[in-house]
Amino acid sequence: MEIRPTTDEDLDVFVDTLHAAFGLFPETPVEGGGLWWSALETDRCLLALTADGRPVGTAARYSFELTLPGETLVPVPGVTAVGVLPSHRRQGVLTAMMRHQLAELRAGGEFLSVLLASEASIYGRFGYGPATHTAELKVSRHRAAPALPRAGGTADDRASGTADDRASGTADDRAAGSVEVLRRAECGEILEEVYDRYRRAQPGALSRPHRWWALRAGQPPISPAQRYVAVHRDAGGAPDGYASYSIESGTLTVDETIATDDAVFTALARFVLEHDLVSQVVFKHVPPEHPLRWQLADLRAGEVSGVMDWLWVRLLDVPRALTARGWCTDGELVLDVDDPFLGGHDRWLLTVRDGKADCVPTDRDPDLSLDIRDLGSVYLGGTAPSTLVRAGHIRAHHPGAATLADALFRTERPPHCLHWF
Repeated sequence: MEIRPTTDEDLDVFVDTLHAAFGLFPETPVEGGGLWWSALETDRCLLALTADGRPVGTAARYSFELTLPGETLVPVPGVTAVGVLPSHRRQGVLTAMMRHQLAELRAGGEFLSVLLASEASIYGRFGYGPATHTAELKVSRHRAAPALPRAGGTADDRASGTADDRASGTADDRAAGSVEVLRRAECGEILEEVYDRYRRAQPGALSRPHRWWALRAGQPPISPAQRYVAVHRDAGGAPDGYASYSIESGTLTVDETIATDDAVFTALARFVLEHDLVSQVVFKHVPPEHPLRWQLADLRAGEVSGVMDWLWVRLLDVPRALTARGWCTDGELVLDVDDPFLGGHDRWLLTVRDGKADCVPTDRDPDLSLDIRDLGSVYLGGTAPSTLVRAGHIRAHHPGAATLADALFRTERPPHCLHWF
């Protein structure tokens, strides 16, 4: 079997092979673009071919930036379009492509790799661990009255606000901004600019390169699918948030809500929850622990469902990865890390001082022993090491090891990723 990079001339073969692997048919090109594969970077795609030259497998990667804890931006390959024809599964094609790709990434100086997993059981054996999670929040609109804020002020103060005041938290919140409804085609530059500001401050978020917006390659609101967009503007008129949505059969579905702070998110949420002729509002892609449910007078009016893993992380260079992110707590931790897929087993001393880390080889006794996939899961701060200790995946060598690891890997803001690729 041969694994080789593609050229522009291979694009049709690559796309056809990938679709056949998933039992799908390529979409017919339409005016205005919107084909998800139009953003593929052909020099970063791989084809697996049999000895007689027949394509049987595909893998690709995009060029993104990932926001780490501490608002550090680092380049990261986003692995995508991985598929093997049904006739050649369980014959080592996928393993060979993953080994080839990871070796290529390492040789190119990458220290992290990320992907979205079509099945949760596939990519752990290649060293990827689920690092962020996402959920849907379904709210009955007729039970969506906002809770009165309880932080500060007297009961009389809280009761004296108007209904509109209470909907957004305070009178000042509502006066400080406004919401207007635009068609998706009217606000492309606004979406791109607001998303870029959001992702730079959100751990776990990926960049959306300009070519994605220009080619409209992806899911709504990037794609040309018709959507309305509620755009929030600050007191000076500058856009600082948006909610992309559609309505069908009495359900308003929000593709994504992007906001530069919690007050803007609340204002956008209240806007869609007050939409007439709607019985239910579905917020897709919210963090599982998002506070919106707590902002409802009836907590049970908001139902969290569809909690699932989203961004998976693979460390390719442990010291570079650990020293790239920011840290909230000082301390030392000895990590014994096994990487069976790439044949590595190393012990590292992680020392954190004043938000920065140093990571060097050590022969000290380990505090934790863990697989590279588990280090990927805890890396962004979305999974506590103690959770994986309790699950039997990480071994703690003394009673305080898990508590120490939890404190070190904790982040001020939970990681979350919205981008689909």
